[in-house]
Parts: sequence; C-alpha cells; structure tokens
Amino acid sequence: MTTTRGELLLRLDAPARSWLDDALAEATAAPDDDNVAAPWELRFAAAGRHCGQDHADAVRTLLLQQAGAGLATLTRLYQRGTAAERRAVLLSLPHRVTGPGALPLVEDALRTNDTRLVAAAVGPYAAAHLDPHAWRHAVLKCLFTGVPVDAVDGLAARAHGDTELARMLADFAAERTAAGRPVPADLHRALTLTGEES
Repeated sequence: MTTTRGELLLRLDAPARSWLDDALAEATAAPDDDNVAAPWELRFAAAGRHCGQDHADAVRTLLLQQAGAGLATLTRLYQRGTAAERRAVLLSLPHRVTGPGALPLVEDALRTNDTRLVAAAVGPYAAAHLDPHAWRHAVLKCLFTGVPVDAVDGLAARAHGDTELARMLADFAAERTAAGRPVPADLHRALTLTGEES
C-alpha cells in the first residue's frame, strides 16, 4: 500500500511540504540513469530530516516513483544507504521491479538481524520471487529475530500444505525447548497454517 502525494502533503507541515514539492520536482526533472547518481538522491537520503521519520518511508517511496528509479538505481541507493534508506528501497520493490532482479537486496536484508529490514524484506516482492527454500528460511528468520509472521506477505497461501516448512518449524521449536528457551507464539500460528499442527 503506497501513500499518494496528496495524502502525504496533508500530513506534513508547511516547510516539509515545500521541501517535498522541490524534491519531487527534482526527481521528475532527472531521468533515471543507471550509472550516475542524480541530485534527487541526496533528497532521498535527507527525507527523514526534512519530513520526519514517521513519513520518511512514504516520502522516499514517492521519490523513487517520481524518478522512475530502475533496478540499478535502487541497488545503488540500497548499497550506499542507511538502514532507513534500505528499508524504503525494499518497500518500493513491488512497485519498481517486475522480475527477480532485486532478489540480492532481499537476500542481503534477510542476512541482517535488523528487524526493520527483515520485516520490509518479506513483503510482496519476496512473496512473488523467493524460491520455496529461501522463503522458508525467511519465515524462520522472522521467528528468530522476533518479527511478527504477519509481516510475511502471502504467508497463509504459501504455508498451506508445505510439509517441509512444517518440519523446519517443528525442529526449531524442539531446539528452543531443548535449550530451555520459549517457543515464539507465532511459530505455532505458522505451523497451523501448514496444516501440520498436531
């Protein structure tokens, strides 16, 4: 779900609205170039400072849309960005990339223990493009890091009848129990979705 420019402008104060108008104009004026960083990319980095952290994801996503940012630009912004900037790139993937080309960004985010990145990485783009093995490990990563499984887009559909996921979840629960550690409640929920919960 993306925030429109109009919705965003209603939430911002006057200085932030002015800054956003200028940033979007800059993004519109600079056609996306795979190899050269455009001036609006500095605005992408500064979005939280000028529009507030609560609106930074929406502002950054809108900038990427306005600029027509392609995979090379998204990859550059992700690789050079802070965690907040990387999160915005991940959130924009379903709207900016049609094929599996951005999977390396998702896989990188899933290697971190940053719950903001993990949650953003398991959205609609991952649901559409992660292979079953990688997707199952993404579900486990959520359980391991404490990201609610509700963040996993399409969880119910993909988990249904997945006996391998059920086995992995049961093994994870057994390991936690053997180590005297609590089993996350979300694990039982995910296991129920597979249809294998006893």
